[in-house]
Amino acid sequence: MNKQTFLVEIGTEELPPKSLRFLAESFANNLISELNSIYLSYRTIHWFATPRRLALLVYDLSVMQSERIVQYRGPAIKIAFDCHGLPTQAALSWARTYGITIDQAERLVNNKGEWLMYNAKIPGKKAEQLLPEVISLCLKKLPTLKQMRWGISNFQFIRPVHTIILMLGNTLIPANIFGIDSSAKIYGHRFIGEQTLIIDHADNYLKILLENGKVEANYFKRKKIIQKDAKSAAEKINGIVKIDNILLEEVASLVEWPIVLIAKFEEKFLMIPSDALVHSIVTHQKYFPVYSKTDKLLPYFIFVSNITSSDPQLIISGHEKVIRARLEDAMFFFKNDCKNPLENNLPLLEKVIFQKKLGNLLEKTYRIQDLAEWIATHIHSDACHARRAGLLSKCDLISQMVIEFTEIQGVMGMHYARLGGESEEVAVALMEQYKPRFSGDSLPSHPVSYALSIADKMDTLVGIFGINQHPTGDKDPFALRRLALGVLRIIIEKKLSLDLYTLSVKAIDLYNNKILNSNTTCDIIKFMLGRLYTWYKEKGYRVDTIQSVLACHLTKPIDIDVRIQAITYFRSTEQSVIRLSLVHKRIVNILSQTNEKLNNTVYKNLLKEPEEIQLNNRITAINVNLNSFLLKEQYKDILMDLILLNKEINNFFNKVLVNSPEKKLRMNRLTLLSRLNHLFLTIADLTLLKE
Repeated sequence: MNKQTFLVEIGTEELPPKSLRFLAESFANNLISELNSIYLSYRTIHWFATPRRLALLVYDLSVMQSERIVQYRGPAIKIAFDCHGLPTQAALSWARTYGITIDQAERLVNNKGEWLMYNAKIPGKKAEQLLPEVISLCLKKLPTLKQMRWGISNFQFIRPVHTIILMLGNTLIPANIFGIDSSAKIYGHRFIGEQTLIIDHADNYLKILLENGKVEANYFKRKKIIQKDAKSAAEKINGIVKIDNILLEEVASLVEWPIVLIAKFEEKFLMIPSDALVHSIVTHQKYFPVYSKTDKLLPYFIFVSNITSSDPQLIISGHEKVIRARLEDAMFFFKNDCKNPLENNLPLLEKVIFQKKLGNLLEKTYRIQDLAEWIATHIHSDACHARRAGLLSKCDLISQMVIEFTEIQGVMGMHYARLGGESEEVAVALMEQYKPRFSGDSLPSHPVSYALSIADKMDTLVGIFGINQHPTGDKDPFALRRLALGVLRIIIEKKLSLDLYTLSVKAIDLYNNKILNSNTTCDIIKFMLGRLYTWYKEKGYRVDTIQSVLACHLTKPIDIDVRIQAITYFRSTEQSVIRLSLVHKRIVNILSQTNEKLNNTVYKNLLKEPEEIQLNNRITAINVNLNSFLLKEQYKDILMDLILLNKEINNFFNKVLVNSPEKKLRMNRLTLLSRLNHLFLTIADLTLLKE
């Protein structure tokens, strides 16, 4: 038989659950790459992963490497032979390297010349000879998570390794990886099933592991079991389970034999805000919350056990004790926090450092307060509410709930603000100030929230750039890239008429004398426009379209967006914008060839030809509507006017001699083209567009 199933399993201590799938997929991708590089064919590769193993099954792997032809090129013919046609030392040395004579060499001829060439037949090796080294390479190329040493060896891996099996069909392949010899022995479940298993054939791996070892090695099957059984468990109490995929993946990575159970907690804990309650259930305990049909949190939770028990109630009781202790703490913290209004925490912010060169959180709070009010005024929002939200924005960071559960900052601020009688706009803004938290996250929902979110992010951006701590490479400890994109997304998607220059200047002014970098404004605008370029590129916009707009050095994100949309629209419907681009390139090329100072205006009395008169009249007519279009951001209308101008421009170039020998005529015509160039640049630098 020339094809067999190949099995590799690395048995370890418990692997990091959040990285398990990534590790297994990387292992499989590495093996695909290595097998292809050594010409070992196969049908497909499936990966398997549990907390204590990474495994791959390669189906229909060739047991013999394919024979292949390798081409070795020698010296050029003019170097390989002397004037008498005899081989030179260079040719002889090359032939000797490959164990052939010059007569055995062939000729390689192409349009660049002629060379000596040797086509060597490389016989294939047995797969079992190659696989140990291949697997070692695949493991070395796994993502560099924190490595560990174990025992007295110097080997390093993500977790200590206990077993290695490399098996091709029913043949155990001798290998030594991490100082461990390959053997047919693997381990089953720690507590149920057989502890030690012997694999007799690669095709039997999954069956033996499942039936004898009580281990479901298929990651996706474990996920499916958890989803199905959790839904059934919730339905038994007339509830609905909400399964977050990130949590599901982590839970599936924590168990080898998933058993889904449902438990409950005391109803008194429902007095805790549901956000905090769910956070404790999900983040700390890895449980799934249960809701009623009306989306109300119920006093139940679903968890996944790793063992089958004859008395599951014992397991349920154990988990109920754990959650009770956790929720008792949360309720204690919540009740204590409710004893004082949120604003009472304000003086305590003075003791919390924002950044050692930029002061404390109280100072940051006052800056955010002023900046949020300024932004709210400019976007026609409620300035008083924005100022109040800015004042309270960081007060929940001192609360006991947030100190204990840091991930719910903002959320608790919202709840405490509501309990304190603050307006709903202010309360919601406290929660939404951190949005968007990650790529693709939702944006703040209300103008007061827009103002607070932008103010918080801009204050951090200005401060960190102001002390010259720019993000470099992959190092961005203050998440400035995320903050910059968050500001840009809010401005663009919520259509806010904010200018990055004036926004940055205002934020800098609020720092007084703490800004050390004199180029802070320029640095921030350059950085933010760079993030904007990447964002548009990732959304699928053409690079030359983005570059053509950014080349105009605009600082209003909404202006940039509308121009990009306008150019993209015309490029998708017709090619006229590309023809306009060619015209623009011609105009710029002509203007670049003169060093003469142009006129301040086009003199009508110097317009002699009908085509230049017509072109000037059309430009004047367009300029009449230009300011109105610009104010209303009607860039599609401007672009349409320019496209319709194509005919007059072509007539001008066909009938009018721009570089007239008469200086006054020449300067007037160049000024007309300069006026036309300026008109193009109200949209974009169209010279950068490509066909």
